[in-house]
Amino acid sequence: MKLLIFSFVLSIPFSSFAQNKKPLDHSVYDNWKSIGERMISNDGKFVIYTVNPQEGDGELIIQNPETKYKKTIARGYSAAITEDSRFVVFKIKPLFADTRQAKIKKKTADEMPKDSLAIIELGKDSVIKIAKVKSYKIPEKAGGWLAYLLEKSTDAPKVKAVPDSASQLSNMQRMIDSLAKVADSLRLKMQEAQEKGINILTPSKKDKAAAPKPEAEKVEEGTELVLRNLLTGSEKKYKLVNEYFFSKNAATFIAETSAKNNDSLIKATVLWIDLATSKESIILKKFNDAKNYALNEDGTQLAFVAERDSVAKALTKFYQLWYYHKSDDSAAMIADKNTVGMKLGSTVSENGNVLFSKDGKKLFFGTAVIKPPKDTTLVDFETVKLDVWHYNDDYLQPQQLKQLDNELKRSYLAVIKPGENKMLQLGSEGAEQVSIVDEGNADWVLAESNKGNRIEGQWMGRTKSSAYVINTETGQRKMVAQNLYVNYNASPAGKYLYWYDDAKKSYFTYNVATGVTKNVSEKIKVPLYDEENDVPDYPNAYGTMGWSAEDKNLLIYDRYEVWNTNPDAAAAPIQLIGPNQGVRKKKITYRYISTDREERFIDISKPLLFRIFDNNSKLAALEMSMPDAPYHFFANKLTGNVYGIPTKAKNAQAFLYSKENYTSSPNLYYSTDLKNAEMLSNNNPQQKDYNWGTAELFKWKSYTGKESEGIIYKPEDFDPKKKYPMIAYFYEKLSDGLYGYIPPAPTPSRLNISFFVSRGYVVFAPNISYTTGHPGMDAYNYVVSGARAVAKLGYVDSTKMALQGQSWGGYQIAFIITKTRLFAAAWAGAPVANMTSAYGGIRWGTGLNRQFQYERSQSRIGATLWEKPQLYIENSPLFHLPKVTTPLVIMSNDADDAVPWYQGIEMFTAMRRLNKSVWLLVYNGEAHNLIERKNRKDIQIREQQFFDWKLKGEKPAKWITDGVPATQKGIDWGLKVE
Repeated sequence: MKLLIFSFVLSIPFSSFAQNKKPLDHSVYDNWKSIGERMISNDGKFVIYTVNPQEGDGELIIQNPETKYKKTIARGYSAAITEDSRFVVFKIKPLFADTRQAKIKKKTADEMPKDSLAIIELGKDSVIKIAKVKSYKIPEKAGGWLAYLLEKSTDAPKVKAVPDSASQLSNMQRMIDSLAKVADSLRLKMQEAQEKGINILTPSKKDKAAAPKPEAEKVEEGTELVLRNLLTGSEKKYKLVNEYFFSKNAATFIAETSAKNNDSLIKATVLWIDLATSKESIILKKFNDAKNYALNEDGTQLAFVAERDSVAKALTKFYQLWYYHKSDDSAAMIADKNTVGMKLGSTVSENGNVLFSKDGKKLFFGTAVIKPPKDTTLVDFETVKLDVWHYNDDYLQPQQLKQLDNELKRSYLAVIKPGENKMLQLGSEGAEQVSIVDEGNADWVLAESNKGNRIEGQWMGRTKSSAYVINTETGQRKMVAQNLYVNYNASPAGKYLYWYDDAKKSYFTYNVATGVTKNVSEKIKVPLYDEENDVPDYPNAYGTMGWSAEDKNLLIYDRYEVWNTNPDAAAAPIQLIGPNQGVRKKKITYRYISTDREERFIDISKPLLFRIFDNNSKLAALEMSMPDAPYHFFANKLTGNVYGIPTKAKNAQAFLYSKENYTSSPNLYYSTDLKNAEMLSNNNPQQKDYNWGTAELFKWKSYTGKESEGIIYKPEDFDPKKKYPMIAYFYEKLSDGLYGYIPPAPTPSRLNISFFVSRGYVVFAPNISYTTGHPGMDAYNYVVSGARAVAKLGYVDSTKMALQGQSWGGYQIAFIITKTRLFAAAWAGAPVANMTSAYGGIRWGTGLNRQFQYERSQSRIGATLWEKPQLYIENSPLFHLPKVTTPLVIMSNDADDAVPWYQGIEMFTAMRRLNKSVWLLVYNGEAHNLIERKNRKDIQIREQQFFDWKLKGEKPAKWITDGVPATQKGIDWGLKVE
């Protein structure tokens, strides 16, 4: 509690120090920095991370916290540390200014500035740099090797000297004279031939044979690849490479080369290189296309798909599965459309993943239905372009069109054993989603299908699915569960299937060996699902922590605790954290953090790392705990910080993690015990020059009688005797983010809280709880009651309060201003104005119909439009706009892929007719949230201008007073203040 008191006190004493600090302005964004990539060497000695401005040139930093070694490389990024912790390899971007200038000059892709590659031996100062590098790779589980691919050579052709004009005229005259002589000579030759009876216009057979062949199809040529031994510095170069990779253990290197245009002797090849012996073997050549390469675990087997028989423009191409073992002379074709086990009318898919089982005994690949070739006799301008919507379609046409590319590339999983001449089809139209189990070693796969249940996804937002176990030896399929709202999973060792049943609110397991299904959580008496669920749908489960060794225990989360369950329900579940901790009573949530990226099983006999969160105070910590014993705290106690997920060194007790709070920018920390930590970075020291702010938790009683909570943000120079303007910003529940840092940044359309707080605003972020059928009034009950409660504290001017929100928040703002005159201004991004017209619309980003959103999800109506039309009307701002007195800005973009942009138009045109103060901002080509930085900067300026005008009495900008006529679009943005 000391920290809570301290954070509250922060809002008062600093006022005297902050009086002379500058407010944030729009010039600060680009140079405000953040941590990007971060990694730690396997031996725990070196830390590498990038620090990037929002726009401009970043830097890569290499540090050894123990020796204080530190090296900074301008514009470094995309780093990787070798497995032996000896080298770091990374790319270096061109100068931001150079790239910008190249874009201004509209340079081609080949002419744009290119990345360089850099190599540093850790702990040393020398840097090896290689210019114009397209990509690089290092082995995943071994050190000593690097391969990098150079950019295409852009050497300019030699320019011939251009003669002066006088010379040109003279040369032209000589050319004319010469051509005249040639023409006369040809005329005489033709006359002589005709006199002899020879027809020189018809070529002889000999001439025909000597005629040049049509020019060959152009191929995308590869570029030069360099294979470097990092330990010796020796290099070997390979021409025309377009794909390459190492085996995990660096035993093998594979390179695919392309053919060379205008040189028929150079063909495409697949090259196998044994890195231990430097032996090189061409294992396949003379193919048109090869892809989806896969090496087995020890780098002794290779598989891929290739097509080698079709011409480049063939309408149908048939791929084959190729296999190579290091003891073979060359790769062999082991599966094609004629292989035993291939379904008639199917072939090897060019899009399916190729994968060896962990033990290397099975090879998985994809098959696809042979599609009829495109009818080339159809003329484009005479072809009808039409979408036919049918009531029995599995998916609506917009969703089908969104999925079209995936459907055209759809493949079904199959398996073959190298050395056998038959394959086994596993996936199919009724088992379209197939997952391998136990890294492919299991003798079964998990198959799922929602076939027959897809139509109801239109209004349910989900579909029922069925699960099967398919034997990889026989193909025998066995039903596990049918038509459930379930996501099925396989246990890591392959002994069980498990799932959470939304309807029954329980976890179930299926023992593959016995075929028995068990409810493993029925004896757990606390909810395993969202206890605060307030949408008219099944609550989501809190999820699982994982499995212990050999599938012995399934670990399940409730809101706070972890439960250790027996997958056969042979023993009662027990609390992993332990009842003596009283975590539910204290409302402290434990969530496991895995520090091993290859972890399959959780060893519950060893110390486990958790992120713990106090739901009352919003305080958090990292904690290393010992199960089945009083908990030992190796970590810092609950503090007013937000912790990033730690990265642990593979072979050492060394951790790298970020820490932040509202007043401190996220920085990186290094620790060997999670008790004592060293701060590595120091981002944004310039913040001390600006009037920042404080954040505090605020609780009040809403109009429903239920207590709620939110966050109050105050300026750093806060004076409790002053009256401040206030903006309420909200979206569902935000109070858990009390200690989160909010950098000043141009907004995608939300409120940048730190920017406005710095400029003398109080910002209030209230939580909202909902009931079914009345989302609009629920928002009113919490937002308005909260705003009035803050005003009663005495430092907010109740006549200068405003609202800002985006999407669901934008809708709620549109509704709230129809119910109260409390707010002097409002800004709604992408609001729904009319639920009756939005109900049947399309979310164009996914192609999904919007019905499920109103019946089962965020809009929370809980019924169809025809069942309860009065609720749709009650919750639609459009029907209540005559009551509005609050000036409103609407942002509704013409490429919005979530909320149909006509919703903004409906609201704008209605308010315009009612002579209400309303503005509509439409960013052309932008979707639901602004993506382009130029647009984000623009809207941030407009938000400031609008709220400064209505809440601070500043002069309005031209776009507010006069608008921007279409004739001035792109000329005058209306941002000038007279």
